[in-house]
Parts: sequence; C-alpha cells; structure tokens
Amino acid sequence: MEQYLELISVPTIAVVVYWIINIIKTAVKSEKFNRFIPLIAAVLGVICGVVCFYAIPSIIPAQNVIVAIIIGGASGLTATGTNQIIKQLTKSDNENKE
Repeated sequence: MEQYLELISVPTIAVVVYWIINIIKTAVKSEKFNRFIPLIAAVLGVICGVVCFYAIPSIIPAQNVIVAIIIGGASGLTATGTNQIIKQLTKSDNENKE
C-alpha cells in the first residue's frame, strides 16, 4: 500500500498548488501578480514538498530533503502548466483571432 502512496504525491501537490493559486488570483486580480504566478507556484510546491517530507514521509518518494524540494518545485510548476492547458483548451475561436 505504501508504494501506491508515493504515486499520488506529485499530482496531489500539483492540485493543492493549483487551487491555492486560483484562490489568490481571484483575490488579488493584478496584472503584476500574474507575471509571478510560476515563481509563486514553484515556491508553494517546495513548501508542500518539505511539509510532506517531514509530516508524512511515506507519501513522497524522497530519500532526503533536497529531493523533496525538487519534487515539490516540479509539482508546483506542473500546476502552472495544467492551468495553461485548461486555459488554451477552453479558449473560444473569437479569442484566438484577437
């Protein structure tokens, strides 16, 4: 069962970061903030990775905290990529012409 927990850590961190970014984006509504979303997502992912490493070590496939930081940062950036995929797929044809 423990091996299956390691499989869900990256998508779980990505989902958590995705929703935190969406909540912050809704609250802030600033163009300046939007430029820093990938950086904020990476930092949030790093924080989640470190928290998972120390709080629930069986959930993250990392042998040390450096690997947990890398996994968390990559998961945070995955949230940004997922946001862009959803944004591009839901864009209408009228928006594409502009």
